[in-house]
Amino acid sequence: MKIGIIVAMGSELEMLLPIVEDIKENTINGYTIRQGRMGDNEVALMQTGIGKVNAAVGAISLIDSFAPDLIVNTGIAGGTGQGAGILDVVIADRVGYHDVYCGPGNARGQVQGLPELFECRGAELVNLDAVSDNPAVKRGLIASGDLFVSTPNELKAVLAVRPEAIAVDMESGAIAQVCCLKDIPFLAIRVVSDTPGVDNHHEQYSEFFSIAPRSTFEVVRALLS
Repeated sequence: MKIGIIVAMGSELEMLLPIVEDIKENTINGYTIRQGRMGDNEVALMQTGIGKVNAAVGAISLIDSFAPDLIVNTGIAGGTGQGAGILDVVIADRVGYHDVYCGPGNARGQVQGLPELFECRGAELVNLDAVSDNPAVKRGLIASGDLFVSTPNELKAVLAVRPEAIAVDMESGAIAQVCCLKDIPFLAIRVVSDTPGVDNHHEQYSEFFSIAPRSTFEVVRALLS
């Protein structure tokens, strides 16, 4: 299977590179794509930058150049205090925007003409049994939008739109939308780095990559190999 893996930040990329073998680099539309292998699968790893537009442009570029059978968005996310703590790994069953409203006739968070929530059909293609006994792995909804959620009021606003969300990020919604339009299975796998709204939130976020065990990101390899 050909799998495209998308991250937003260089710090996330550095955590993932050690689990990809036989890496070769190519440049497509200004993006560096690192192609290699993960188990029996051919993978292409891309860093897009933060936010929905960067994520969408990167996803289109990766799809057009690599023709993947599956797109995986991975990296870090904020927790919502609803079932996923710091260093837990959230495998999304659905992804939805928290910052979109297209007017009457559309639900909050829904892009007109598209589903209110994007189903992560990619879960059907990966080896969920490989992580079923891992207590740090959680399943649930990820809320996505162009906001670094850092205050109690911001988190409250997110949960007002997506009350079932167990994590928040800034890219997975856009990538899920692109995959919906292109009819490509999509999966989001996020490691919780911080809890927005708590007193030491910024310390949690800034210190995450110094305390996070690399094995946390190896859940991705367990799923895709």
